[in-house]
Amino acid sequence: MISPKSLEELADLVEQDGKKVFLFVADWCGDCRYIYPALPEIEETNPEFTFIRVDRDEYMELAKLWDVYGIPSLVVLDKDKEIGRFVNRNRKTKEEINHFLAGLK
Repeated sequence: MISPKSLEELADLVEQDGKKVFLFVADWCGDCRYIYPALPEIEETNPEFTFIRVDRDEYMELAKLWDVYGIPSLVVLDKDKEIGRFVNRNRKTKEEINHFLAGLK
């Protein structure tokens, strides 16, 4: 999982070719911490995606621009075009995330 260190690095990732999963989270978020242990397996199950961790608090302007208010949330881009989103404030399970991504392969 990639954790961008700047808005510029995040913008470069948006522009890269390929499918990217932007996972919006925050360290204080209990539902985010719930899914953290499953992330390596989710990444392994979905190798066609690049996973990018976006700290919602650090990149609040991006979260607002992309209408991401509940976390954890996933926004999937192919190059710079959105192809899917799993955005709400509910806890997400490994199975739900894998099912969501399977529909975007």
